[in-house]
Amino acid sequence: MSHLIRHGFVNVLFAGNALATHDIEQSLFGTSLGISMTHGRSIEEGHEHHLRSINRMRRLGGIRRAVEQEVLTSGIMYECVRNNVPFVLAGSIRDDGPLPEVITDVLEAQRRMRQECEGVTLALMIATTLHSIAVGNLLPARVKVVCVDINPATVTKLTDRGTFQTIGLVTDVEPFLRVLVHELGAE
Repeated sequence: MSHLIRHGFVNVLFAGNALATHDIEQSLFGTSLGISMTHGRSIEEGHEHHLRSINRMRRLGGIRRAVEQEVLTSGIMYECVRNNVPFVLAGSIRDDGPLPEVITDVLEAQRRMRQECEGVTLALMIATTLHSIAVGNLLPARVKVVCVDINPATVTKLTDRGTFQTIGLVTDVEPFLRVLVHELGAE
């Protein structure tokens, strides 16, 4: 995803606290939910890494400030900030933290998402059932949608929302993104 953002294929990102938190955890600690991204084993006290990531962003004043201060130096959120790609992080009642940029007022989050949907002609919805469905409900019928999720219910829900131009793929997102990056020549 970082490659796609860096090479100008992403114009706006909608996500939640989880994507941003785990992306930042990976950048700061090299883990995801305390599991090493290098060797796949749990790290001692790694279960705290996502909370430490949130708290660090809060202390620094948010994701943008962390990038400016060169604390956050890689990942999806880093690339969004560095490449001026707007992002809307919509929160939920079950969020840890959340990060400072997370909009916890659902109506405000929806308003911001509607605003950022202006002019969108293609939406790639990957690995987030709730956000994919929410965005699908906000988009005009003319917008082409590609939904990639390992959960067939997500793909079905989006393809059944009344648009004929939705393409759904039931697969793991990582190999899909790897192939997409390769095909777009963004490696």
